[in-house]
Amino acid sequence: MMDLRYPIGLFDMNQEVTANKVTQWISDIESAPQTLKKAVENLNDPQLDTPYRPGGWTSRQVVHHLADSHLNSYARFKLALTEENPLIKPYQEALWAELPDSRLPVDISIHLLENLHARWVVLLRSLSPRDLNKSFTHPDSGKVTLAQNIGLYSWHGRHHISHITSLCSCEGW
Repeated sequence: MMDLRYPIGLFDMNQEVTANKVTQWISDIESAPQTLKKAVENLNDPQLDTPYRPGGWTSRQVVHHLADSHLNSYARFKLALTEENPLIKPYQEALWAELPDSRLPVDISIHLLENLHARWVVLLRSLSPRDLNKSFTHPDSGKVTLAQNIGLYSWHGRHHISHITSLCSCEGW
């Protein structure tokens, strides 16, 4: 039986990073907004407000979480590129998902992601091998290189979009 929390499995932070993987990960980040848009395009409000698992977020919250998380990640990339291994500030994502803006129409966050990812992908494609080794320090995770973080956010988008598509499949939507 599939673990509904991790429909595509967990991300391996310690995997070997290759140029081909980085290229694929950037392509995943580039396509995520359109894939997300397609995943929710035929869902009505009651469907968007259905949790993907017992105790889990609703599809609406997942969409808004993707915008929140990817905004934070984009800022972390820029910090790591302009500072020496900066200590980044985590945020309380579960609490952010309860704020009023997480109840807005999903199109708002999808448009935000489309524009954010357009900028982010330009930045990611400009990174040199030296840039990919730059890092930030997360208080919980420790040192994270930009190459690792590209992989993590490739996975993150696919992970959460899969929450939505798995729910749709299970419910027959």
